[in-house]
Amino acid sequence: MLQRIQTIYLLCAAGVSAGLIYVFELWVTEDRVKVFAADVNYVFAAFLTSAFFALVAIFRYKNRKSQFMLGRLNIILNFILLGFFVYQSLNLSGETAVSEKGIGMLLPIVSIVFLALANKAIKKDEDLVKSVDRLR
Repeated sequence: MLQRIQTIYLLCAAGVSAGLIYVFELWVTEDRVKVFAADVNYVFAAFLTSAFFALVAIFRYKNRKSQFMLGRLNIILNFILLGFFVYQSLNLSGETAVSEKGIGMLLPIVSIVFLALANKAIKKDEDLVKSVDRLR
């Protein structure tokens, strides 16, 4: 059942994690060089892993518990990525050289919101199925 609302949320999370990393820069160095997620290998791998988890969760619609678990793992991965960005932004010096933080550092937050909405919808479906099973 790919026509459920959590499919839209998971597609949006995958689009944010895989597509918008090429559009928004993470930070700008003191030499005015824009750093994107594709320039830092482990950040790029984390974003692509997040997108992969979201896409795999879409096609796990027959096993809602597995789909819910993949959503939680993806949320944890995005929190780790967000924690790295917070650490990195606190270490970018702003005293001697002007450095700018980019909007790309907020992409994990957007992805977490979509994943939380998807997990809420998955939980709602699971509760609905359990309530129908009780009536039988």
